[in-house]
Amino acid sequence: MQKHFTQILQDTFEVSDEDLKEAQRIISEKGGDFGETLVARKIITERQLLEALSIQYDIPFWPELPLEKFKTDFTDRVPIQFLKKYNMVPLIKGRPDSDTDKRLHDEDRHHKKEDFFNSDSTIAVNDPACIQPLDDLIKILGIHDVKLVLSTKDAILFAINISYDLSRGSAEQLVQDMEENGSAIISEIEEKADLLDDISDAPIIKLVNHIISQSVKARASDIHIEPYQDSFKVRYRVDGILYDLLSPPKWIQPALISRIKVMAKMNIAEKRLPQDGRLDVKIGNQEIDVRVSTIPTSFGERLVLRLLDKSASLISLSDLGLVSDKLDTLETLVKSPNGIILVTGPTGSGKTTTLYAILSSINMPDINIITIEDPIEYQIEGISQIQVNPKIDLTFASGLRSIVRQDPDVILVGEIRDRETADIAVQSALTGHLVFSTLHTNDSASAITRLVDIGVEPFLISSSVLAVVAQRLVRVLCKSCREPYTPDDVALESIGIDADQCREAVIYKSIGCENCFFTGYKGRTGIFEIMLLDDRLKSLILKTHDSNSIKNEALNQNMVTLRQYGVQKVLDGISTIEEVFRVTQK
Repeated sequence: MQKHFTQILQDTFEVSDEDLKEAQRIISEKGGDFGETLVARKIITERQLLEALSIQYDIPFWPELPLEKFKTDFTDRVPIQFLKKYNMVPLIKGRPDSDTDKRLHDEDRHHKKEDFFNSDSTIAVNDPACIQPLDDLIKILGIHDVKLVLSTKDAILFAINISYDLSRGSAEQLVQDMEENGSAIISEIEEKADLLDDISDAPIIKLVNHIISQSVKARASDIHIEPYQDSFKVRYRVDGILYDLLSPPKWIQPALISRIKVMAKMNIAEKRLPQDGRLDVKIGNQEIDVRVSTIPTSFGERLVLRLLDKSASLISLSDLGLVSDKLDTLETLVKSPNGIILVTGPTGSGKTTTLYAILSSINMPDINIITIEDPIEYQIEGISQIQVNPKIDLTFASGLRSIVRQDPDVILVGEIRDRETADIAVQSALTGHLVFSTLHTNDSASAITRLVDIGVEPFLISSSVLAVVAQRLVRVLCKSCREPYTPDDVALESIGIDADQCREAVIYKSIGCENCFFTGYKGRTGIFEIMLLDDRLKSLILKTHDSNSIKNEALNQNMVTLRQYGVQKVLDGISTIEEVFRVTQK
């Protein structure tokens, strides 16, 4: 059998005798599986291994598992850990549609797929030689006429996770079960690596896990747990808007909050003071960093969980939502040898994401980039990132003072909050460093006023600041359900669209469907206001720091305002009039 397998590898994938002998030597010394050794040494890929096994055992290889037509009836009988340990998953009785059938037919022309779907059950395995666990699974399920298919570990793991996630009841059902059996509440369990692995019967644990997993599935950025006099609410923020998730009975509140505090390694006995904590959870293939913040209120502790998907890749400058000419402007700015570039906007307007995109675009081996942030939201390879820690007097000012002595080319300061930080940032820019930072102001012109209010001299501002970028995030219309319509004159006038522009474009309104959780929107994009400090603006800043005067001069230099930028998003069919008005109203 082994000789036959090696012959398949040589004939099909041109594996050399030397590679096969080396793998055999490693196995004789350290043990292990022959195929996995070849994959580990990158002699063949996992897919090639499975294709070879498919030929050897005459079992079809499915790179993807068609889950849409299969049931998850097995999840209440088979422990999820068993399936993950042996890399197998049952696909119980179903028949694919014609598209799925065609895809599978294209993937493997040697096997007739109808035979598999007409059987009681198809079981996907990664190792066809794993006989005993397979027999155990068949006995547990009590099935017959079983057909086997081979699939990758990732595809099987995804099928397992999605099956167990779908089989769990809704959050409302969990709360209802708890109301019917309130005495069964248990709040102590050893932390699991994957929330989908946690199959504890403790209702409060199931509820917390379900709240987090459902929020991640809905692309939520925050979860709010809010106590009131006779009730409490669980809400989540999706695309910047808060939605109700559920309203459990008041008596569940202490157990729910204690469970989250235990997970975040916070002091559950201390309920009178604000606390901060964090925890890492894994949901399927997603690694989520959860920052937990508590504050005491009149009716109990209020919690906010900030969700950060660490497995998500950083977006690039071109993905921020900048039109081509503004993208060119920003790309030119970030290549400046020195100066300050400020990004402004309220909390949650995407300032940090923009700065990370900028740093990623200029992150080269010959550039020394150092950041000081609060908190560090994403780790960027090749960049030294410092976490602010006021407890040991590591503030933005003290950290920035030390950074300057580290011979940086580019410095990122998470936020300019006081005069000391502002002064050091300005001096750094004047001595040959490119400095990026954020300010909490409503528009770009107000950033100059804010710096003067902090205590920075106007002549230093005009000498060091290159540009101010104000930004907001607008929700993007769901393409599955958006509908074109003709807005009335009042709506058009509210954001400054004239009749000629309206005639040349198609304007859409939000509707709502399953793809967007019935919100009408899916995802967000940025709108920007870039104020370049040319000679005329610098001269004006030396005379006055009134934001209105500065903005009027910038408009004379053809600066595009946030509202005007948003209007273009509406005319391009990306967002709605109501959404642009919401985020740009004074």
